[in-house]
Amino acid sequence: MLVSLNWLKQYVDIDDISPEDLAEKITKSGIEVEGIETLGDELKNIVVGYVKSCEQHPNADKLNVCQVDVGDEELQIICGAPNVQAGQKVAVAKPGARLPGGMKIKKTKLRGEVSNGMICSQQELGTDPKFVQKEFEDGIFVFPEDAEVGADAVELLNLDDTILEFELTPNRSDCLSMNGVGYEVAAVLDRTLLLPNIEVDTTTQKASDHIQVKVEEPELNPYYGAFVIQNVKVGPSPLWMRNRLIAAGIRPINNVVDITNYVLLEYGQPLHAFDYDRFGSKEVVIRAAREGEKIKTLDDEERTLKSEHLVITNGEKPVAIAGVMGGADSEVHEGTTNILLEAAFFNPLAVRTASKHHGIRSEASIRYEKGVDPNRVKEAGQRACQLLQQHAGGEVLSGEVEFNDLDVSEPVIDFDTDQINQKLGTSIATDEMATIFERLQFEYQQDGEHFTVYAPTRRGDITIVEDIVEEVARIYGYDYLPYTLPEGASTAGGLTVQQQLKRKIHQYLQGAGLNEAMTYSLTSEKGAGMFVDPVLKERNPQPVKLAMPMSEAHSHLRLTLLPEMIASVKYNIARRQQDIALYELGSVYISEEKQITKQPEEKRRLAAAISGTWVSHQWQKDVKTVDFFVLKGIVEGLLSMLRLHNVSFEAATMEELHPGRTAVIKVNGDHVGFIGQVHPFVQTEWDLNDTYVFELDLDYLLEHADLEESYEPIPRYPSVTQDLAFVVDESTKAKHMMDVITEAGSPFLKDIQVFDIYQGEHMEEGKKSIAYTLRFQDPEATLKDEQIEKVREQIVQAMEEKFNAELRG
Repeated sequence: MLVSLNWLKQYVDIDDISPEDLAEKITKSGIEVEGIETLGDELKNIVVGYVKSCEQHPNADKLNVCQVDVGDEELQIICGAPNVQAGQKVAVAKPGARLPGGMKIKKTKLRGEVSNGMICSQQELGTDPKFVQKEFEDGIFVFPEDAEVGADAVELLNLDDTILEFELTPNRSDCLSMNGVGYEVAAVLDRTLLLPNIEVDTTTQKASDHIQVKVEEPELNPYYGAFVIQNVKVGPSPLWMRNRLIAAGIRPINNVVDITNYVLLEYGQPLHAFDYDRFGSKEVVIRAAREGEKIKTLDDEERTLKSEHLVITNGEKPVAIAGVMGGADSEVHEGTTNILLEAAFFNPLAVRTASKHHGIRSEASIRYEKGVDPNRVKEAGQRACQLLQQHAGGEVLSGEVEFNDLDVSEPVIDFDTDQINQKLGTSIATDEMATIFERLQFEYQQDGEHFTVYAPTRRGDITIVEDIVEEVARIYGYDYLPYTLPEGASTAGGLTVQQQLKRKIHQYLQGAGLNEAMTYSLTSEKGAGMFVDPVLKERNPQPVKLAMPMSEAHSHLRLTLLPEMIASVKYNIARRQQDIALYELGSVYISEEKQITKQPEEKRRLAAAISGTWVSHQWQKDVKTVDFFVLKGIVEGLLSMLRLHNVSFEAATMEELHPGRTAVIKVNGDHVGFIGQVHPFVQTEWDLNDTYVFELDLDYLLEHADLEESYEPIPRYPSVTQDLAFVVDESTKAKHMMDVITEAGSPFLKDIQVFDIYQGEHMEEGKKSIAYTLRFQDPEATLKDEQIEKVREQIVQAMEEKFNAELRG
């Protein structure tokens, strides 16, 4: 909601408070002021001028030489606007004036003629082009005839205004109107509220002689009021009204349409004006639409209606979609003379249904959806009649024609002063609490410390005692509520073990260069069956299908995190982001029932996907793309960080992964996940580059991880490294060899790493050479050559016995 402070001043005296201070007080009372925009800060020396003459420029076809009276002097100004002419009152930037963007107006010559200033359009003065009236879109702005020559044009165009933007929560729909904002600001500042005084002079003719109202769906339309105004003159609305509409983000159209929009902003009550002579009958019938029925709306779109839509008809065909948009056939136009004005209360759900179906989100539908004040519906119609009489020359027929089945009763809330204080932890006196209700303009009865409050219908969010507690707290001031500590047994705050572990996992993976992803828990039917962990697949899990999915792409609960994560990789690659490294901690949903009778089992998983370049140092010409071993190293580092030992990677096959680059991951013999490259066929289908993934059982990791800090003294004695290379059958696994070396090298062998694997020239067919770097150390003494040699022989002998390995010279 955009709130013009110049407009707000008509309701509450705020001259002595700055916009910033006002915004802070409103925010502290519970309604957030999201932004403050000060208009026209840069505008200087801009006045109303009268164009005394307008002659063709002697040296330019599209320029005019204008003599303009600006009050204290007469200026010659060259103007190229197509709509400039003698007799107009226009906005003139005099020499020395400043316009938006810091532009300074100087005396100059244009094609040999002197120009002392500039005749301005609204756009040049800083008005958003989308709010400029159609007749001034391509030219200068023309003031009404009653504008005083020499007056400050900035003030007349409301360009000295400040706009507050309210971020309203759904329960505060009362502040979707200037009246509602006025109530709020008056309560916050404890000041008098001045509301418009409605007085309408009606003719002797009765509206009921010209129109009748019939409501077939009273549950959806409990109130409908029809007013008839004759002999209106369609034209521009008053300048002050246009200014207020623009400040609120609405483009002025003409006086009739502007008045309905103005009252919508003033009262929060949508209205609609029909051209009575084009309406097509003397009866308004509100009914459910017929399936497939058509209507052409004000935006010139033909729309197909459904039976759940509520429509306004002339007894035969729809002329408006209730609460959403009117029809083009009965639209007010320049030749309109008689108006049928609608003021109605529509069911919020009915309006929301039609608005969503047709994709129309209008100012009217927004207010109907959130709920309008039932006590102001008729009053808003009367206010519009008053303005139509004053500013369109309309003659209002006596008596509105209405259907009224609307409940306007006020919720009654009983409580005691102690009841409020107990909940707030305050000691607010009874008289002070009564003052708060008076500031809020809530009617109440008081019997000692007992209150009976009648919540006004404009505040639909006030229904129970807890709502009163909130109102008292925010007007009393949240800053003044006492701070209290909980009493009784309590537990010191802190993270649980699992929370600590999850944070360590996040920190490790982000430190390793991965970015956290948060994907949908829903996937497609095909995706639900892909990348399922081999151990889980043995259970024959059944993807859980949603009863009413948003789309086929999100129709099933996921069994694995990877399909949606790989979809994210695809999305990024399609947008030329080639280097991708993502991880996610999330839940999967497992059920073994084809017909779901109970909630699926929820399991936590950890997954990652990487693609593209991993290391790129252009200066050193060092570029490394991701591969299986990069991701394997990340997994090994993660498990090591969690102090999970006896980790093994065993070759495996999965349908969606590369047959030679896939492994299951085990810890102490327990299956914890899998790792591998996405199958080339899948990569082609998904338009991926080489992509590597893993998925781990997060529940297992959190349950078996060790958070206990350990300490190992820094060795005092040096270590010794040796390189050993063994020739073995090409089918022999390096990991199996490492296990044998580790066992044979005990207790002095501290570390072992593969540094080379060789096959090819000078190597027997069917054989390969695997070279290891071994590090020996004794924490108690310096190792002697004899000790190292003995361990070395043990290792060589064990390798010969286990693998028929030959030590390579």
